[in-house]
Amino acid sequence: MSCAAVWAPSSGLGRHPGSSFPLPVGRRRERASYTFRPCARAGDADDGSGGIPLRMALHDSLDASGVATEHARAAREGFAKQIGRLTRLNAETSIAISRGADLARTALCIAAEDDSLVSHSSVPLPVDAFIARLDDLSTGFLAAGFLPPSGAPPEVFFDHLDRYLYGYKGFRRSNEMSDGRAIYLHSALTCRSGSALMLSLIYSEILKTLRLYGLLEFDEEISFPHDHNSLPRGYDKQKTKLSDEPNIMTSKSLLVEILQTLKGMFWPFQSKQSRSLFLNAVAANHDGPGNVDSRASSRGNISAIEMAAAKAAQHRLMRGVWTNVRFGDMRRALAACERLVLLDHDPRELRDYAALLYHCGHYEECLQYLTSFQTATVFHSKSSPLEILEDDAVATLRARVSLILAEDGWTRRRHAASYWTNSEPW
Repeated sequence: MSCAAVWAPSSGLGRHPGSSFPLPVGRRRERASYTFRPCARAGDADDGSGGIPLRMALHDSLDASGVATEHARAAREGFAKQIGRLTRLNAETSIAISRGADLARTALCIAAEDDSLVSHSSVPLPVDAFIARLDDLSTGFLAAGFLPPSGAPPEVFFDHLDRYLYGYKGFRRSNEMSDGRAIYLHSALTCRSGSALMLSLIYSEILKTLRLYGLLEFDEEISFPHDHNSLPRGYDKQKTKLSDEPNIMTSKSLLVEILQTLKGMFWPFQSKQSRSLFLNAVAANHDGPGNVDSRASSRGNISAIEMAAAKAAQHRLMRGVWTNVRFGDMRRALAACERLVLLDHDPRELRDYAALLYHCGHYEECLQYLTSFQTATVFHSKSSPLEILEDDAVATLRARVSLILAEDGWTRRRHAASYWTNSEPW
């Protein structure tokens, strides 16, 4: 049983039954809509249905607006293929072992889809070329003469590996929140600068290659840093202490961290940093740019500079101009949410995705995902003040969507394409 949700093509090509995304003429026989089915939870009877299928909206919505998605779809297929190999057992193994999914290829599929969404390049990101570059980096450890003599203690081996990667090759850590490229593997390999997640992944790939060559005479582990400056380091697994457990990154947690970082970077509604992303999105319905009234004073003082920045961000979002991480990027935020939903690790991802669907005008899909979220969390008690606020916001958003859908003739409207109109990113 895979720990990820099932990424399944619908039975027919073109428009999915019940879809609000009609495809342009000439493309109807070239596209297939996709659904995902949540995996059965532990203890559930397996009836083969896997739950009610829910549609993914991003690619079909872009197609309906005339935006080419061939490369984005191919990258998503590659991502889904890899996470389909991520069984419950190997999902919890360390990235130093990395069984099941090819984590490097999965990360490059994420980068390839995002690149296609914003660049509109006529050629896809060369995933295989970057895999080859990663292999060359691994074998370069041997060619450059950094391999210690046989029988050397693990401490000596990892010292040599650290000097090779961070000294000889010059890889350094950068902050993904100030440079969005730091979270993409192809950029980290090209610029030799990346986030702790990317450096950990590169470190693990080198270890994997050396293990395949039979050059590791001990069990290795990687310590993932949780501060802002430290670098990923290897150590002898036999010397692992209980305090080291939080610093061990597993295969699934690595992918979740990558996608949640992308979601947080590109989330279009970040005006109130103290709130959750979901609450920010819901609050944008009330006090978003251009809709601020006297109630704003009860939420704290809003400076003229903040208001101007918020209005500029909203203007850029509606025009589809995304050149700065700080302004958000609806396409890449939706893509990150959809991939997190496919990983099926936390039902709150259904809720967050629904919030973005609402702002894109996909109300039917929004309601379906909100319903799925409430079903998945019906027995979860809400204890913290934040959880109570979020639960109330879910109920409010669902009521609003239900009222919109109840409006006579709503389902006959062609609304989906309007959000991406004039959406070229330059």
